Amino acid sequence: MSLDTLISRNLLTPPPIPVRPGACALVLMGGGARTAYQAGVLKAVAAMLAAKTPVTLPDATPDFPFQWLFGTSAGALNAAFLASRSWHGLEALPMLAAFWSGLRSSQVYALDAPRWVRANRVVAGWTLARQVRRHRALLDTLPLVDTLHRAIDLAALEKALELGHIDALGVTASSYTTGEHWTFCQTRPGHPVAPWHRPGRRAEFQPITIEHLMASSAIPFLFPAVPLWVDGHKEHFGDGSMRQLSPLSPAIQFGARRLLVVGVGQPQRSGMSAPVSDEPTAGTIAGHAMASVFHDTLQADVEQVQRVSQTISRLPPALAAALPYRPVRVLAIQPTFSLDELARKHIGSLPSSTRDTLAGLGALDTARGSAGSAASLASYLLFEPDFVNALISLGEGDAWRRKDEVLEFFGPTSAGASVEQ
Repeated sequence: MSLDTLISRNLLTPPPIPVRPGACALVLMGGGARTAYQAGVLKAVAAMLAAKTPVTLPDATPDFPFQWLFGTSAGALNAAFLASRSWHGLEALPMLAAFWSGLRSSQVYALDAPRWVRANRVVAGWTLARQVRRHRALLDTLPLVDTLHRAIDLAALEKALELGHIDALGVTASSYTTGEHWTFCQTRPGHPVAPWHRPGRRAEFQPITIEHLMASSAIPFLFPAVPLWVDGHKEHFGDGSMRQLSPLSPAIQFGARRLLVVGVGQPQRSGMSAPVSDEPTAGTIAGHAMASVFHDTLQADVEQVQRVSQTISRLPPALAAALPYRPVRVLAIQPTFSLDELARKHIGSLPSSTRDTLAGLGALDTARGSAGSAASLASYLLFEPDFVNALISLGEGDAWRRKDEVLEFFGPTSAGASVEQ
């Protein structure tokens, strides 16, 4: 979150809209297939909240716990899925896990390759060159378009906004045309928040479509760029994780004072690295490139909130009391176990055409100390039940281990800003 956003929205102005008691924003980071982890975290959160919330009517369900939802890349798909089902209340959260559990790579992308593509790099290179000519990227994402049309009810999303189940859905993408970072927002009718424009990033208010979701999740090189209309002209967009420096800012712009953020960053994987003397393989380079695209800036953004809050706390009491400061509380949950290590155990689940083509290029070499790098690349494309369910289980476990923090976070608002990780 940029310093100007935090100060202007928290210190100088009141919340732009009436905020429900205990209102919370959900921020979901990106990472390809890795974002199934978020479904596990939210499934556990739903179980915790359901257990503590008394239900007075037989058919009643606790309210949907988020007033605003913001997502990047595959996190945007998760946010849109939840927003379109927010009228289900708390039950919408485990629905996301059920969606991921039934997913297959064939429902996300296609790679047409001959069976003998593993034979050598020339054949593999020819196969990918043909894919690029046909689809403007290494993979054909038409299956994902069909999957999203089936999974995300845009009419239900609009209805949820009209009825006040949620106030806003924001989806972030990066413009290849101008280099700017855009957050596209669909809000409830009459919402008073105005679009913003900061150096290198801006917001546009328009109905969210499947095209917005495809643009936000368009992993560079792997998925094709998607054209969107902004400011009366067409620009081409790719994955929102690129150049994303302030993932918390959109939620703060909308007046959120409590943020649950679920990232897919991971602990250091030094134990999986190749020996220092080894020359990097294609898998090493590709894995590093993907990690750079999906570099999780959540930690830095949270630390910015922390620093500003600490600065305010050091002000003289009289001055601090005179400021119209409203605390921002962030609960950030990220994996406690290496997702590369998890993916390494499931590389064999990749579709044979994808696995063989990457192996033919030398980008999926697991035999020369490069298993970690091969797993890193594969983890973004492993939309298969074994890996997905392992991620969901990891997310559930990480959330349950922090049960007390989660329940306290969703409890009555306490005084003062805090950041929990």
